[in-house]
Amino acid sequence: MSQQFKLHDGRVIDFHIAGDTNGYPLIWLHGTPGSRLAVPPSLDELCNTKGLKVIAISRPGYGDSSRHEGRVVVDTVADVTALNEHLGIKDCVVAGWSGGGPHVLACAARLKGVKAALCVAGCAPYGKDDLDFLAGQGQDNIDEFNATLAGAPALRKLLDSQRPGLLAADAAGLVQEMATILPEVDKKALLSNAALGQGVVEGIHEGLKHNTDGWFDDDMELMKPWGFEVEEVKVPTAVWQGSEDQMVPFAHGEWIVKHLPDQWCKAHLLQGEGHISVFMEHVGTMIQELLDELKN
Repeated sequence: MSQQFKLHDGRVIDFHIAGDTNGYPLIWLHGTPGSRLAVPPSLDELCNTKGLKVIAISRPGYGDSSRHEGRVVVDTVADVTALNEHLGIKDCVVAGWSGGGPHVLACAARLKGVKAALCVAGCAPYGKDDLDFLAGQGQDNIDEFNATLAGAPALRKLLDSQRPGLLAADAAGLVQEMATILPEVDKKALLSNAALGQGVVEGIHEGLKHNTDGWFDDDMELMKPWGFEVEEVKVPTAVWQGSEDQMVPFAHGEWIVKHLPDQWCKAHLLQGEGHISVFMEHVGTMIQELLDELKN
């Protein structure tokens, strides 16, 4: 069920409700690039049976959500706060994958009423002395982040050149487009699960249907200060990361685990899993862990 609401500054946010529409709210924050449609089918089905209502937001600039030029990661908190007020939500859990991970951590640190958080293959901040940000990333990611560091014109040129191929791709085509950042375990996960592959494709198509603004702004905000510190997180936060991930390397998950407050960190640093397989193989455990936190 797709809906929109208008923020106080006049921007429009596009969101999607799935899972158990009468259940406890789970705010889902998609990857980069993506949109409100990038909710894995397995997550939707699981939440429907477990009594969780999935509320997926298209970040500013993606799909039909208005752009918020110059945004920083922590700005997500204000948007989610406004959405929660619009929907009458007083407390919730937050979850996200990949480029949604930093936004999950922002909500875990600053969102009023958040009870627990799930960060799946989320990247760590750039420019930290104890993390080599690009080490272990596939060539496409290295090119993209180097373009980001080179400045807006270089990044826009790169993303605009990639958009037509992504808009034309099915699941098999997406594997080809992303070949340098998909280990074999992730290629297998995408190609062996038709519903997952189609879901990823539809999420990207929706996000990029007008332009690359959301993707551009995601990249720019990831490479500058996030507006909060990971050490501020104050709710139980599960971090899932696979050793074979070439989009968000294992070291990023290790960095997040190292810097989260010990009493709130639930670390799942797994050998043999990739960026996609880590979610597909363990989504049941992830959701159960969130539900368990709500009982405490």
